[in-house]
Amino acid sequence: MKKRKTVALCLLVMNERRGCEYDVPRIKRDAFNEIFAIDGNSVDGTVEHLEAAGIPVYQQPEKGYSAGCLHGFHMCTSDALVFYFPTGSVPVEDTLKFQKYFNNGADLVIASRNIKGARNEEDVNFFQPRKWFVLGLSLLTALLWRRKGPIIWDVLHGVRGMTVEAFKCIDPRDTGVSIDLEMVARAYKLGLTIEQFPTSEVGRLEGATHFPALKTGSRLLGYLWREVWRGC
Repeated sequence: MKKRKTVALCLLVMNERRGCEYDVPRIKRDAFNEIFAIDGNSVDGTVEHLEAAGIPVYQQPEKGYSAGCLHGFHMCTSDALVFYFPTGSVPVEDTLKFQKYFNNGADLVIASRNIKGARNEEDVNFFQPRKWFVLGLSLLTALLWRRKGPIIWDVLHGVRGMTVEAFKCIDPRDTGVSIDLEMVARAYKLGLTIEQFPTSEVGRLEGATHFPALKTGSRLLGYLWREVWRGC
């Protein structure tokens, strides 16, 4: 019989009060061994709302998306950690789908917006620059480092999970915004087991993305260049 992995759910937040009001009541709490939030200095009442809902909130010690994810793993005491963004854009029930993949030996699991059965927010548009950029980056990353398994077609979606052991092995950077891409690239390099399942994305309930397209895209390409020179 396969051993059931313990799984933690981490909510990554920064000024997401309205999204938390919508998503948090829908979380099936008894499905996780622990639930907590990592906050990036919210000033809109997000922290107070989560604490009132009984969810511990930890302030990330350093600024940046990658730093927030690393702090999530630092606070995790379970075998694996799932990241979720309470913005009202991805179904909360998708958080329940990770457990079976971890139990079956997956090291990294990604909720993909770009595979069969999935829905990307831009699918309703003729012009889909964000989706096309992600698909191109996904293909390039696979061509450079994939050793086995499927091509991961959504290397930038933050709704994902990874075992703590695998995360320690990939040794990601603690600065910048490249953590999602790093997790895939270095998992490819190490021959880790990566799985993906389709998810459905809609627009955020409130506010703009924290990742401006041009600025974020240039930083990700910069990371990819450094990773090439980094070697194995």
